[in-house]
Amino acid sequence: MDDHSLDEFRRRWQEELAQAQALRKRRRPEAAERRPRRAEVAPGRGEQASGYLALAQGLLEGAGRPPAARATRAERQDAASRSRSPPAREVAGGGEQLVDQLIRDLNEMDDVPFFDIQLPYELAINIFQYLDRKELGRCAQVSKTWKVIAEDEVLWYRLCQQEGHLPESSISDYSCWKLIFQECRAKEHMLRTNWKNRKGAVSELEHIPDAVLCDVHSHDGIVIAGYTSGDVRVWDTRTWDYTAPFLESEYEEDEPGMQPYVSFVRINSSLAVAAYEDGFLNIWDLRTGKYPVHRFEHDARIQALALSQDDATVATASAFDVVMLRPSEEGYWQITAEFEVQKLVDYLEIVPDTERYPVAVATAGDLVYLLKAEDSARTLHYVYGQPATCLDVSASQAAFGVKSLGWVYEGNKILVYSLEAERCLSKLGNALGDFTCVNLRDSPPNLMVSGNMDRRVRIHDLRTDKIALSLSAHQLGVSAVQMDDWKIVSGGEEGLVSVWDYRMSQKLWEVHSRHPVRHLSFNSHSLITANVPCERVVRNTDLDNFTAHRRHRGLIHAYEFAVDRLAFQSTLPICRASADTVPGYNYDLALAFP
Repeated sequence: MDDHSLDEFRRRWQEELAQAQALRKRRRPEAAERRPRRAEVAPGRGEQASGYLALAQGLLEGAGRPPAARATRAERQDAASRSRSPPAREVAGGGEQLVDQLIRDLNEMDDVPFFDIQLPYELAINIFQYLDRKELGRCAQVSKTWKVIAEDEVLWYRLCQQEGHLPESSISDYSCWKLIFQECRAKEHMLRTNWKNRKGAVSELEHIPDAVLCDVHSHDGIVIAGYTSGDVRVWDTRTWDYTAPFLESEYEEDEPGMQPYVSFVRINSSLAVAAYEDGFLNIWDLRTGKYPVHRFEHDARIQALALSQDDATVATASAFDVVMLRPSEEGYWQITAEFEVQKLVDYLEIVPDTERYPVAVATAGDLVYLLKAEDSARTLHYVYGQPATCLDVSASQAAFGVKSLGWVYEGNKILVYSLEAERCLSKLGNALGDFTCVNLRDSPPNLMVSGNMDRRVRIHDLRTDKIALSLSAHQLGVSAVQMDDWKIVSGGEEGLVSVWDYRMSQKLWEVHSRHPVRHLSFNSHSLITANVPCERVVRNTDLDNFTAHRRHRGLIHAYEFAVDRLAFQSTLPICRASADTVPGYNYDLALAFP
């Protein structure tokens, strides 16, 4: 029923009631003089009933139908004589109640809660599960029955899971999932505001004296670093306690300082892996202790290292061999697969979410291999004289940069291959510089971000094979990049870390350090950056010249933007120094950005 018809109904009915009351007052003296044979009937009753019934009939048959025409005086008198109603005094009060009841009924005519009668509650829940949070809020305002359905715990628990809030919780963990959803949304908004305004805490992870940083990797707030001294350290930045334990190796203690450099380090939620210059590989279980659970040796230097983010699968490349290691059901590490390639491997990645047999992708010069544990090495891509310059993989695709050389210059591109069909899906970009980094795994669906030596960061649309956005981000080449649903964090060869809101094409803030940015990783509340020196030589190791030595050793920074974990709630690193620490090497103060 539309608003115009309802207003017209109210106005007509009030006029008829007023006319009936006025007519009864004028005829009351005349009725007292006559001999009353029966109860006087209100003269306006027939007019009232006729107009009411006609208008109600028209409104019920079709909302928006104009009201019926007013009856003549003869028709009203005839209807009044035929009616046998209560006295007029009772009609007035009962008529007003009837009007209010009818108005309420007609007002709800278009909003009938049909789930009360026609559908069971379980089927209504299955229908409401396709609504988002705004639509559920609108449905809760329809009626009491719809409010009960729209605020069911199953619906709001499913919304929390869809938006990534408390993914490991069950529906029985909380009593009001709608309130939990609102709190998570408020916290997400606060974190986004802190990211934009650079509001949070930053701490420099403690370094090792007389050692230069070689490689850094992180996973979900856990950071691992390898040094020229052969030491490997692990930090857990989620607890804001940055006192990192050393992961022991099995080298002889009677040869201090003779351990080889650490070439690569990788970490996930349960394992830590380090590869050394002499071809040795150490694997630690973070749940059992600081001593390695397995040690593997190659005949030559390890050129590439990969660790699965989902399970305990390690892949290494040395000389012309690629080896995959995995523990058995009894816990003993063994070689799952071994492949032979034609050229030295440059990049190596393990494909996530593989069920039984591990799958890896390796680039060796102008060759790109697909390595499946149950099969031999298969060539995924090969063009003579066009080497691959970067690599990243997702569960179903692989993206790698290709450098164009030769007489026919086609421009440097990024190729996206389907791992299942083993064919090229997209050819993205046409840049003059080499693509140095690409991030496919962490990017939003149908988007991918890349960095180039031409100092630009590009967002590629995989649906149209076009560049959605290009940002001039750095003074030198881009060395690391990552994006999520609204921001980009990039690192350059000049040591600059930049944070962008790519929806507005606006730089939010930047931080500069001396060395190139070789690693960066972030989530909703934290950011890990690592500036690794190009030179792995310790310079000015004298304690009297500590400033010059610190300048050349590399830096690891941990940024925390969470609302409930600010810098003033924790102890500064200088106050956590142990008594046996060499003086002058522990002045790493936790600073907060203005």
